[in-house]
Amino acid sequence: MPDGLYEHDALAWAEQQAELLRRLAAGERLNARVDWPHVIEEVRDVGLSELRACQSLLQQAMVHLLKLHAWPDSPSAAHWRDEAGTFLDDAARRFTPSMRQRLDLDELFAKALRRARAALGDQPVADGLPKACPFTLDALLDADVAALAGLLAGGREA
Repeated sequence: MPDGLYEHDALAWAEQQAELLRRLAAGERLNARVDWPHVIEEVRDVGLSELRACQSLLQQAMVHLLKLHAWPDSPSAAHWRDEAGTFLDDAARRFTPSMRQRLDLDELFAKALRRARAALGDQPVADGLPKACPFTLDALLDADVAALAGLLAGGREA
């Protein structure tokens, strides 16, 4: 829009555009113009934001599951278990069916594995860490931390 509101005050711009869209939907003829290019961009970004949030939550859960697997006797184990469950519950709440084909669990697991290994540093690992993602999306969305920890135990490195 010529007044630059989109660039300078996104909240005011969004409220203005929502009001214009409500009025258009009610059949009112408007003298003001809807900022269609930015409205379209923002609508698309809402979906991408939800996808990224779900990806991030799943990855964070995997990091905590990997730490829990690597250091089961750590004083932080209960915290990691709780955090993994929280992240998985939040991911399940944000998940929508259209995300299924766009969530790359192998990529998320590889990133989680790098982060977990960085956190482990030189400390010995109680049990080997898997090279490949042992989780299915459905198992992650079920958020059964004990079952997921069992899947990690079955996917050890050589």
